Amino acid sequence: MTAIEFQTHDHSGCIASALSRAEAHCAREKLQFTAIRRRVLEILLQDHRALGAYDILGTLSAEGLGAKPPTAYRALDFLVKHGLAHRIERLNAYTACARPDRDHVPAFLICRACGAVAEAETELTQGRLGQAAEGSGFTIEQVVVEAEGLCPACTGGDT
Repeated sequence: MTAIEFQTHDHSGCIASALSRAEAHCAREKLQFTAIRRRVLEILLQDHRALGAYDILGTLSAEGLGAKPPTAYRALDFLVKHGLAHRIERLNAYTACARPDRDHVPAFLICRACGAVAEAETELTQGRLGQAAEGSGFTIEQVVVEAEGLCPACTGGDT
């Protein structure tokens, strides 16, 4: 399980790569990747933080791209539906998907101090939960894993 968002990396390259993958995904699936949807994804990618719809709306409004909540919510719904973003239940916020090019089960590491969010990958049938489900004949269809703690920067252990 890796969480690249807490590691030092080329952030502008990270954003460009994510946008390129999103454009390719939308082209492949024949989805309309409108200017608003693209901008909302860019906003989510900027800081590896989860943002609420009203935070995104504030940025869009300041840029003259829309001042009504449905503008942000429609773009976010599209991004989540098509695997380009995730909703973080605990925060009632959204984050860009770190792995939009493949199906996966995300797990989120949320820093309680700075608000950074790292997406890691897990499996539906992994660990004790998977074992318990298998042992009881239960079929897991969806798992939401959100862990709160401190990131390396906030604990002084920058990577």
